[in-house]
Amino acid sequence: MTSQERTVEFFFDVISPASYLAWKQLPKLVEDTGARIIYRPMFLPGLFKEAGSSSPITVPNKGKWLFHDLRRYAKRHGVKFWMNEHFPINSVHVMRGLLAYVDDPRFVALADGFMDAMWADNRNLADAGEISEIVSAAGIDPQEYASRSTDPAIKQQLIEVSAEAAKRGAFGAPTFFVGKEMHWGQDRMDFVKEALLAG
Repeated sequence: MTSQERTVEFFFDVISPASYLAWKQLPKLVEDTGARIIYRPMFLPGLFKEAGSSSPITVPNKGKWLFHDLRRYAKRHGVKFWMNEHFPINSVHVMRGLLAYVDDPRFVALADGFMDAMWADNRNLADAGEISEIVSAAGIDPQEYASRSTDPAIKQQLIEVSAEAAKRGAFGAPTFFVGKEMHWGQDRMDFVKEALLAG
């Protein structure tokens, strides 16, 4: 496989702090492997339902430990990380919006804006005004965004992407696929890199 043919699917939800940390590592992954990222926005609660899984925060001790661990990873990678005081939020509107723009040149700026808002800047992604500001900063008209993100076809597509992830073996976020090989978690990206370079 040549570097031009290397691809990795990245299933994620902005509500997942591990997805945020993975998102911040993607540019280095691309630099090291020459791979192309195929972005797969999904709705994490929908995946949990399909896969019979649940969030680690449903186990109090595990949830407490998890955020401590994520802070350590953020420090290791030099990434700003803040435990959002609005967490958890319903990310369905944000994820529909990202899915609606996944093939748009402004997608990365939009996703970057949402990720930073949630996990670096302590903003409330359940607030329509906050979303409009983030969308505008990505160069997208908020009315255009609202129209695209509420399209019934996009709503259905988000359901299907989340179900597809579960069918392929995913149970949490972020999940990566290099071909048929699955990798789960931002702390497994070294394995993703190995899989891409081995192809």
